Amino acid sequence: MAQDSAHAFASTLKSFKTASGKAGRYYSLPELAKKYPNVNKLPVSIRIVLESVLRNCDGQKVTPEHVQALANWAPNAERVDEIPFVVTRVVLQDFTGVPLLADLAAMRSVAAKLGKSPKTIEPLVPVDLVVDHSVMVDHYGTPKALDLNMKLEFQRNHERYQFMKWGMQAFDTFGVVPPGFGIVHQVNLEYFARGVYKSAADDSKVPVYYPDSLVGTDSHTTMINGIGVVGWGVGGIEAEAAMLGQPVYFLTPDVVGFELTGKLREGVTATDLVLYVTNILRAEKVVGKFVEFYGPGAASIPVPDRATIGNMAPEYGATMGFFPVDDKTLDYFKGTGRTEAEIERFEAYYKAQGLFGMPAVGELHYTKTVKLDLGTVTPSLAGPKRPQDRIDLGQLSTKFSELYSKPIEANGFNQPADKLRLRYPLPAGGEVAVAEAPAPAPGAPRPVVEMEANRPTKAAAHIEAPSAPNEVVSIGNGDVLIAAITSCTNTSNPSVLLAAGLLAKKAVEAGLKVKPHVKTSLAPGSRIVTGYLEKAGLLPYLEKLGFYLAGYGCTTCIGNAGDLAPEINEAITRNDLVCAAVLSGNRNFEARIHPNLKANFLASPPLVVAYAIAGNVMVDLMTQPVGKGKGGKDVYLGDIWPSAKEIDQNLRLAMNAKAFRQNYDKIKDEPGKLWTSIEGVTGQVYNWPKSTYIAQPPFFEGFKLQPTVADAGIQGARIMALFGDSITTDHISPAGSIKESSPAGKWLKEHGVMKADFNSYGSRRGNHEVMMRGTFANVRIKNLMIPADADGTREEGGLTLYQPGGEKMFIYDAAQKYMAAGVPTVIFGGEEYGTGSSRDWAAKGTQLLGIKAVVARSFERIHRANLVGMGVLPLQFLGADSWQSLGLTGEEMIDVVVGGELKPQMDVKLVVRRGDGSEQAVTVRLRIDTPIEVDYYQHGGILPFVLRQLLA
Repeated sequence: MAQDSAHAFASTLKSFKTASGKAGRYYSLPELAKKYPNVNKLPVSIRIVLESVLRNCDGQKVTPEHVQALANWAPNAERVDEIPFVVTRVVLQDFTGVPLLADLAAMRSVAAKLGKSPKTIEPLVPVDLVVDHSVMVDHYGTPKALDLNMKLEFQRNHERYQFMKWGMQAFDTFGVVPPGFGIVHQVNLEYFARGVYKSAADDSKVPVYYPDSLVGTDSHTTMINGIGVVGWGVGGIEAEAAMLGQPVYFLTPDVVGFELTGKLREGVTATDLVLYVTNILRAEKVVGKFVEFYGPGAASIPVPDRATIGNMAPEYGATMGFFPVDDKTLDYFKGTGRTEAEIERFEAYYKAQGLFGMPAVGELHYTKTVKLDLGTVTPSLAGPKRPQDRIDLGQLSTKFSELYSKPIEANGFNQPADKLRLRYPLPAGGEVAVAEAPAPAPGAPRPVVEMEANRPTKAAAHIEAPSAPNEVVSIGNGDVLIAAITSCTNTSNPSVLLAAGLLAKKAVEAGLKVKPHVKTSLAPGSRIVTGYLEKAGLLPYLEKLGFYLAGYGCTTCIGNAGDLAPEINEAITRNDLVCAAVLSGNRNFEARIHPNLKANFLASPPLVVAYAIAGNVMVDLMTQPVGKGKGGKDVYLGDIWPSAKEIDQNLRLAMNAKAFRQNYDKIKDEPGKLWTSIEGVTGQVYNWPKSTYIAQPPFFEGFKLQPTVADAGIQGARIMALFGDSITTDHISPAGSIKESSPAGKWLKEHGVMKADFNSYGSRRGNHEVMMRGTFANVRIKNLMIPADADGTREEGGLTLYQPGGEKMFIYDAAQKYMAAGVPTVIFGGEEYGTGSSRDWAAKGTQLLGIKAVVARSFERIHRANLVGMGVLPLQFLGADSWQSLGLTGEEMIDVVVGGELKPQMDVKLVVRRGDGSEQAVTVRLRIDTPIEVDYYQHGGILPFVLRQLLA
């Protein structure tokens, strides 16, 4: 920060006092408002960003003009101004954190090679990494599941954890929360966030304080918006720049005000509210915008509900889903064990800044407003392929039956209607018996039975008590094969977890059991959860239904569901079954949860338990029994659904300050034997030992202190793929399992890795050899260059037609051939290209395959920025133009002509050259959005740009 005397707005530096008389200084927004009166009407989220711009105004990276532009934010102005936002801290999860650490280690290697001090590469803000993405649900339905899964996790990830330990000792500001503590967003909410901060370098008697703000390398970083913290997900590429002292640059956003009124009805959960909000806001097209909640309804809902809504911002497409700080925020800080001094300072600071309290209707200016009466929210699920596709609980059975036969384009499964209710017998007995049963001879016919009406097959014994060997369990469409209480979204919320426990208690008491084909798991976001479920006496009932603790991590939600029994997988693929997962997560994209489960539904934790008992999504839980209880009596959902009063009576157990403090003290004092036993490399520069997990990334090969500015145009490019709408970062760079027959699987086998030790793409993100082979390798991705079959179905998997000649091969293999021949390539997509996780490997992999541009109808915010950050051109069709309107088949050659100097959001020419010699030109928009992104692109990407700055 600039010295006070040299600060262009030195007069705004004021003092505040806490209730106990402690003094602090702050850059005062009320004082700035004397010069720019508009400040008082700004949305709260914009004012918090403005405070950072004001405080960090050094005349270089942040200028007085930046302060003035943001202070004069107008609700409906054209968005051309760039905001340099200096964040307070950075959070990482391990899948995205490890490649980022590898980049930092590579930068240190470059520094050492150039004779510079490796310590010039050092995070300038606190960085916290939480290991939460690595645990898989290999074991379940047993009291030993947690212990067994963690042992496997440490075996699989030993090399990665060694590397993290090197990072902890090499960098001064880099901390790691070991496996088994919780999910990054919940740890962030419960522990990292401290309200207000002061700089580590500020040792004055009256320090300058400022609000918490951050970016994280996971799109659900927005969960922190629930406690009034400005923060969102960025790609690892941008997070690295933020760590190394670069501001986070973004275009001044629109702010959509979301007015909440009324209150939730009895039996409606926070999850139901979130699915409503997601559905409403996705339809409002809020991509790249801030959403700010206000009004009496917003004031009435507790912080865990606010955090649940904030968490889902990536699903509704917003940069943030922000709730201002008020008394409920202070209550949450008290209940989660923050110190009295911290809470007092937090309250005094926000009140001094005029930022405390939930804004009333009409108080602030917003770009537009959206309204929801909480009283209109009904029990809901979302799916089967996207989080925004909300379905009323009473409509799920009919919706699934309709989608079963609808075409793929209509979100359906394209199956013949007469197959819907056929069932296929399996040997019974749960996990072990199913796994050991001999597979039938290839092509052997399967006996088929009709399912009576909408009822699933008769309940068999639970997994812990295998059925008699001759009893047959059948499997069919709509069967729930995975029921997972998991993910940061809901497991941070005591009301829905206690509801799940209470429902389990009533179900067990009524004599209900979970169907034997269901893989059940409980993977909370924090150890605190199991603490209060135990205190409430509810954990034994969840366990009785198979929901044993499987791990503290993202598990099923990130694609770490573990496998299904081989018999079940075989029955699904042989009979082309559309089976289901029901999870309390936030993502349900195709092939994310499990490659063989085509229908995935997001639901509240109590509904996850209910569907595990019902066993099939075609059971209408609003009108049909959940199952048969004692004495063969029908038990309905209403019989076991907990009342609001029952939930409230247990809620006090969830907010225990002492329990929170004791839990998080263990990060330093008792990280666990498995973590303590790991010994990492020491020293300031990593020595890159041989590993299939961690390899020196190639992004700095041939690095020079002066950039060689490349021409932005492209000539004679071949088309690598033609994609439809909603291509997610999961499609581009999957996080889940690695197929043996895929390029990545073949490479691992060539390097002596057994199939059992493949682990996941997510865990191998520290090795570019695996990741570039995994790019566009999702088993469900469809390259529309490949002609459809006679029945209209499309071949799935990462394939392309190599041109000229049209030979079919893996995209990775074609990329190698094109690069060897010196031929650039381009990708074409539809709407919302790159939606989903903030996965920097989706951009890194694209770049390493030699793809120079992606041309799409629209881009999701983070992926667009990541493409620029890796030196790949994002180009957007204008008007009604699309690759379909151009009649592309994939055989054409493509030129991109940039007339003159590269400028943000300029129009450029896309030239299509066909085999018959004809040419067609169309104008497209260059989505390099800001001046700093022009610099990044011309330096070959953000990483070389930042490295040059540091070494200079």
